[in-house]
Amino acid sequence: MERVPGSFGTSVSFALRIFQLGFSSTSLISMCLDYDFNEVTTFCYLAVVMAYVILWSILHTLADTYSVLLKQLPQKPRVLSIVLAGDVVLSFLSLSGACGAASATEMLLSIDEPMCGDKRCIKYQVSALLAFLCWALFLDSAIFNLWSLYSLFH
Repeated sequence: MERVPGSFGTSVSFALRIFQLGFSSTSLISMCLDYDFNEVTTFCYLAVVMAYVILWSILHTLADTYSVLLKQLPQKPRVLSIVLAGDVVLSFLSLSGACGAASATEMLLSIDEPMCGDKRCIKYQVSALLAFLCWALFLDSAIFNLWSLYSLFH
């Protein structure tokens, strides 16, 4: 098997997961600091997706830590397929949540909604930005794992 730098079980994958965990946690905290975020469905959706991303990232950070410490890569296609599927699904979910939150925030700003008073919409914009960054890291991880899965068969 060719060692793909960012595939599951490597130190680069560990770094990707740590950044995913940081971005998703900060996005969720930024969203939940405001007490009115649950009035807009897209903000609730982003909060739920970021909660799933946090759980997924913690699980894979622990698995990557174990693999890096033992210096043993998981070479089973089934394991890599599950990781790849989870990364792709959460990538699309985080992208849709980020797009929804960003567009809802822009709509609230354009109509001068009182909900955006006291610079609350800045928190929503930061949360959407961090969700976009999280999506980019998931996309990178999915591409690395796809490459790794391909190299198992060739």
